[in-house]
Amino acid sequence: MDGHALITGGGTGLGRAVAQALGTRGRVSLVGRRQEPLDAVAASLPRGAAFPADVTDATALAAAAGRAVERFGPVTALVAAAGISDTAPLARTDGAMLRRHFAVNVEGVHNAILAVLPGMLERGAGRIVVVASTAALKGYAYAGAYAASKHAVLGLVRSLALETARTGVTVNAVCPGFADTEMTAESVSRIVARTGRSAEEARAALAGTNPMGRLVAPEEVADAVLWLTGATAAAVTGQAIVVAGGEVM
Repeated sequence: MDGHALITGGGTGLGRAVAQALGTRGRVSLVGRRQEPLDAVAASLPRGAAFPADVTDATALAAAAGRAVERFGPVTALVAAAGISDTAPLARTDGAMLRRHFAVNVEGVHNAILAVLPGMLERGAGRIVVVASTAALKGYAYAGAYAASKHAVLGLVRSLALETARTGVTVNAVCPGFADTEMTAESVSRIVARTGRSAEEARAALAGTNPMGRLVAPEEVADAVLWLTGATAAAVTGQAIVVAGGEVM
């Protein structure tokens, strides 16, 4: 199915994997803060382009989406993959850390939705997929700000899914466990610095949260997004699709 997917956070990690998957099916616009990784991913796609913007800046994001529409036509699928994850005990999680997570992980998603939803509603068709986390469905020690923001964005997904249920627009979330991405590598580095364990031990500890005993491959998450943005998922909305080897059931 040929279409136009706009992906936030498309230059790295899960966003990059999603871009590579959706690039086999249509046009892909990549949005993120850093030009270089966006350009690199765009260059690897048959029909890809980079439109740098910070997702926390609603005006800049809307302008980037507008340029994407001028280049590739109406956005048929939005994948909101931009996100951050810092760790700290809750007693040392200050308001600034909490606000930073909500600004990117919740407001950034909201801004992206507002940039494309009117066009989808006008056409009576569209797919919105938010890359959330198993942290949207359970708690994690030392990740209170992150888990709170992911719980919040899942509430946004479910609410919008009800609002758009009769419009032809579906809204879903994918909830990966620890995936083999740059974000997890940063988590490994923080564990090493905090505990003195080796990188191998820290990585094994994160993989151990998955009953399969491994990190999730980015391509596995991308495949779930590919399905949710396709024609055969037209009856699927308001769902949290967990890709975590049985960690959450």
